[in-house]
Amino acid sequence: MITYTDATLDDLPFIVDVYNSTIASRQITADLLPVSVESRLVWFNQHNPKNRPIWLIKYSNQPCGWVSLSSFYGRAAFEKTVEISLYLHEDFRGKKIGQTTIVRIELFAKQAGIESIFSYVFGHNLPSMNLFKKMNYQQWALLPKIAELDGVKRDLVILGKHLD
Repeated sequence: MITYTDATLDDLPFIVDVYNSTIASRQITADLLPVSVESRLVWFNQHNPKNRPIWLIKYSNQPCGWVSLSSFYGRAAFEKTVEISLYLHEDFRGKKIGQTTIVRIELFAKQAGIESIFSYVFGHNLPSMNLFKKMNYQQWALLPKIAELDGVKRDLVILGKHLD
């Protein structure tokens, strides 16, 4: 059973731990070193339960990851567009939690008046590329070789979906 709750500041250490656990793979985030809870406070406080949530994801009542919708570009014309971030602890991947979470957050987003969702995904991150494509996201942009991870140039793909 998968449940979602609005994240609180008490959840931020878990959110940061899950995020930091993905850094070493060089597939999921462009951060090269672990981030601190303190460094994520501004990011955390830019969210709200009304239309820019951070949800704690629980699987069988055990925290397993988080999902957020963040503002894009900070200009009024983009108010109905958000970036989705989805991070699962490695022990919980491959259980369709990502698919279920995307369906749920899209329903929430539609009800909140959001019309477009996009995600930044490294081109070599095949699990995330496949997940978003399975959920009917399309490639909106390709930024070739703009990231360097351990001396290897990597593409950044922007995958998006209109919530019509």
